[in-house]
Amino acid sequence: MKHLWNLKSRRFMIPVLSMIIGVVFYTTGRVAVPNNTLYHEPFRPQFHYSPPCCWMNDPNGMVYLDGEYHLFYQYNPEAMVWGPMHWGHAVSTDLIHWQTLPIALAPDQNGTIFSGSAVIDTDNTAGFGKNAMVAVYSYDSQSQGIAYSTDRGRTWTKYASNPVIPALAKDFRDPKVFWHADSREWVMVISAGHEVRIFTSPNLREWTFSSRFAGGNTMGTWEVPDLLPLQLNGETRWVLLVSSSNFAPAGGNGVQYFIGSFDGHTFTNDDPTKTLWLDYGPDNYAGTTWSNEPNGKQIYIGWMNNWAYGDRIPTSPWRGATTLPRELQLAQTPDGIRLVQTPIAALVSLRTPIGTWDNLNVTGEQPLDKVHSRTLEIIADFDPGNAQRFGFDVHYGPDAHTRIVYNKKQAQLFISRTTFAPDGSDISGFTPAFGAPVAVVDGHIRMHLFVDESSVEVFANDGITVLTAQTFVNPANDGVAVFADSGSAVVRHLEVYAVASVWPKVAG
Repeated sequence: MKHLWNLKSRRFMIPVLSMIIGVVFYTTGRVAVPNNTLYHEPFRPQFHYSPPCCWMNDPNGMVYLDGEYHLFYQYNPEAMVWGPMHWGHAVSTDLIHWQTLPIALAPDQNGTIFSGSAVIDTDNTAGFGKNAMVAVYSYDSQSQGIAYSTDRGRTWTKYASNPVIPALAKDFRDPKVFWHADSREWVMVISAGHEVRIFTSPNLREWTFSSRFAGGNTMGTWEVPDLLPLQLNGETRWVLLVSSSNFAPAGGNGVQYFIGSFDGHTFTNDDPTKTLWLDYGPDNYAGTTWSNEPNGKQIYIGWMNNWAYGDRIPTSPWRGATTLPRELQLAQTPDGIRLVQTPIAALVSLRTPIGTWDNLNVTGEQPLDKVHSRTLEIIADFDPGNAQRFGFDVHYGPDAHTRIVYNKKQAQLFISRTTFAPDGSDISGFTPAFGAPVAVVDGHIRMHLFVDESSVEVFANDGITVLTAQTFVNPANDGVAVFADSGSAVVRHLEVYAVASVWPKVAG
């Protein structure tokens, strides 16, 4: 990713996560976390992945092998701000419960380790072994390297002839690699300033330039591309995801996407006149999909933060988390073909029902008296009635809340968020409100909300529109209210669930 930092004097420092009775710490000695608070600190996500401590950003190398989903990620093991990049590593059998493993890739003589991807080389095209896990990544010099593992990602060997592609452009980084069955070649999509370049290879070691693609929002630097096939009405369409470092809808960074065709060498955009956005919130960036997903699904996860303020959010001893895993699909809408995002079905295993309401008439603000939790799943079907604005307040308390509000006149769904800091300070650059165009469909607005300790993810109208946001409200606030302004609305159906923590509570 960005923020080039060539720390030659520290390239060979390989901090290792160590577990000692009662304390979790890194060998640098810079971070110490009492074991009786780990994963239960204020604002710590309870059903999203975050590292035990220190800084994380982009998800990297997401791949499936032998019953395990691997999540690698950009990681600074020395501090809670961006620094010398490593690949952190976690594994899961269900994409919900994660086990953090030791650092996978550390800086070497070629530089620090930036973003990239991983594949399973089932036919041993690279010569590293059948079913070797191969990581393809950028160095901070913007050259590209590879490494391989033959023990399910537990240990790694860097390729002796790295880099496999030199630095060919400014901001040339973040390779996503996949096997293209029709052409029988590996394909790499990689960012290069304000465009994506496509390379091909028979063996992951030798790469040939094929084509370039540009369009959409080019005001920010392009990063972390992903090219993936999806089916719609029996036809294969290709979707190119591109993260843009600035000027996204909510301010700062965001992920745009293009729908088109791909012949193994060139991506062609169906509609160059439109810029489409994966998420209208500020806190879903640098996301990508899992390689080799066993059911043939395209499962996406993003970095739940924003470069505009990510180093100043009030969390400790960690900074950075992932979004919920989401299945990507295509749907035909009145505006054309669009991506649909659906939270993975396995999340229902974390539910405990709190209450169900039908035909709830709402005027003004109505607290849901029996709902007291900061980790919630809420499913609602609104009839707007004559209300001008309606929605939910979560993290609700006497001093503040997070508001999800539909404005009927503007035909937009908004999140209004606040910040909480012990010293009363604000987070500079932290956008207080942002919205997305959402249409009333057959007289209804459907909202599917996931509320965690410091985030809200809103899937509107069955995932056609999504907003993801961090929100730092007083940790004591655990209520929920439904409201309607300037008239009344009807909640035709409402389900509220408590969502269980995926982290064990450690007695201390």
